[in-house]
Amino acid sequence: MPILRALFLVGALLAAGTAPAAEYASLPGGRFASVLPADANGGDIVVAPFALRSEPVTNAQFLAFVKTHAQWQRGQVAAIFAEPRYLAHWQSATVLGDGALPDQPVTQVSWFAAQAFCASENARLPSWNEWEFAAAADATRADARADPAWRERILNWYSQPSNAAVARIGGAPNFYGVRDMHGLVWEWVDDFNALLVASDSRDQNDPDRLKFCGAGALNLRDRDNYAVLMRVAMLSALKAADTTVNLGFRCARSTTSGTTP
Repeated sequence: MPILRALFLVGALLAAGTAPAAEYASLPGGRFASVLPADANGGDIVVAPFALRSEPVTNAQFLAFVKTHAQWQRGQVAAIFAEPRYLAHWQSATVLGDGALPDQPVTQVSWFAAQAFCASENARLPSWNEWEFAAAADATRADARADPAWRERILNWYSQPSNAAVARIGGAPNFYGVRDMHGLVWEWVDDFNALLVASDSRDQNDPDRLKFCGAGALNLRDRDNYAVLMRVAMLSALKAADTTVNLGFRCARSTTSGTTP
């Protein structure tokens, strides 16, 4: 996988064109008490300053991308990069239709396709730590995770049937000016397949690892934050070519403190 991923990203960057302009919010980074600790002693992780798309990528934006990058159109994408359900809810390879509104988050896209889109606007998928750093904020607090009511609202959304129609983007911005981190779709992160890798490298290819992702939470911090643990479990169960009806993405860029994304 590392070799394949590296070759893919090089190809994506070489093929990158110009994607529609997008608004990026600047996040300062800092020390963060992630549910996935930095070390065996449960240390905080350090998130470097970064920029994050203020909204998930929409159907309209992804449509513009595939029109200029035909290799990512439905029916054209290589099977190794996307399963057969890829963009299956669109009317055709280059027409959205009634089942995919322009301002809905794009879903049924693979990790490979999401990375290619981000590369086309000189960006990348956010890391797990970056995404969780941004997602910890509510409208007035940089970190609202200790608020039981805030946690419960997120968990209630996760409990809704996945066959419900995806809502349009446009929620209220959080503390950092980022919208719709919760309540619309799950989102890809760059390192989704490394979230439950054990420190002992002999365990990394254990075929039973994903059968017991719930038990794996025993080694995590903040075990009462079930919404975060659900994200860990869901993302860890995916493969890079997978697509689902409620999985989208947004892009990120590395920055230095004080720079404009």
